Amino acid sequence: MKFAHKKVIGIFAIVFLFTIACSQVSPTQMSAAGSGSWSSPYTADQAITNQNGSTKSIEGYVVGQPTSASSVITNDFPNDYALALAATPSEANANQMVYVQIPSDYRSSFGPQSNPGLMGEKIKVTGSLSAYFSHPGVKSTSAFELMEEGGTDPTDPPSEPTDPPAYEDYYNAAEGKTGEVLKTALHNIIDDHHTLSYDAVWGALRKTDEDPNNPNNVILLYSGRSQSKTTNGGGVNDWNREHVWAKSHGDFGTAQGPGTDLHHLRPTDVTVNSTRGNLDFDNGGTEQTEAPGNYYDSDSWEPRDEVKGDVARMIFYMDVRYEGDKGEVDLELNNNVNNGSAPYMGKMSVLLEWNEQDPVDAREIRRNNIIFEQYQGNRNPFIDHPEWVEMIW
Repeated sequence: MKFAHKKVIGIFAIVFLFTIACSQVSPTQMSAAGSGSWSSPYTADQAITNQNGSTKSIEGYVVGQPTSASSVITNDFPNDYALALAATPSEANANQMVYVQIPSDYRSSFGPQSNPGLMGEKIKVTGSLSAYFSHPGVKSTSAFELMEEGGTDPTDPPSEPTDPPAYEDYYNAAEGKTGEVLKTALHNIIDDHHTLSYDAVWGALRKTDEDPNNPNNVILLYSGRSQSKTTNGGGVNDWNREHVWAKSHGDFGTAQGPGTDLHHLRPTDVTVNSTRGNLDFDNGGTEQTEAPGNYYDSDSWEPRDEVKGDVARMIFYMDVRYEGDKGEVDLELNNNVNNGSAPYMGKMSVLLEWNEQDPVDAREIRRNNIIFEQYQGNRNPFIDHPEWVEMIW
């Protein structure tokens, strides 16, 4: 009987200790794990720990928009391409977030730029548990739903989205790749295209860089000035065609190919263009008086903050597009300045910083679409997928 009495006491002790332990666990830790189905979705934590490419439904609170593997912004969202989910609406640690890719069908309803009021709201999404921005993510998403107060009907998942625009399949061959393998895949995707004659570039720039507030003007890259489309030429206050990857870096001139590729040709003030010359890119120097916010010294040029990312993504495009095949020049990024006539452009470490500091904006997206649809038939992948920059370099 003594033995039985001790056994009962031991059981009560275990129950007591378990009760105390449970009382010290946070509500987040106690949240029920799901199976990954629409009626029993994974938590954000489960999605983070099960990055195996399987298709699952997950739920979580919208806590921002990812711009890199470690950076999530909570306001002034640049686009509708991605959002971050977490187990709690106040989560600020990116390591506790899962990054969600938003397809075109859901951007107007769930994109953070179009729907900033979703911050702190709980949503459910279905997609592939795969890295996005080199971070635990949900890609190839096919269903989104706002979780109403009190929950939703688990037997009524949303209908499948309609077919996305044709270019959504443009990067299929690059999916799941990283490093040099990804770079090669992207090169093969964007390689086959045509470019205009150098004279025809004038007319194209009038469309690609049109001022959204004045269709008679273009926006000049470095100065940001809105100027009449017809004032192009060589005069002091005219605008001309700037090769962002300086044409002397590889000595490709203005021949069709890199010399006329619209993805890196932009309208700029003649004098400002002359000051930039063929300088590499880096921070610092003397401010250019006609284009405040731009700085230069003997070996480098720093563009204004509003276009730093634009410049970086144009340079990344040129590196990937021109790889020396088919008799073309092989252009390569490096971490130097003073590259001269060699087919190199720097400074890589600074360009990588600029890509993060100045995220993709609506004007870049519009420009990319126009070049693809009306002129060259190829896209700048780093505007569509800025996360690929760090996956390659």
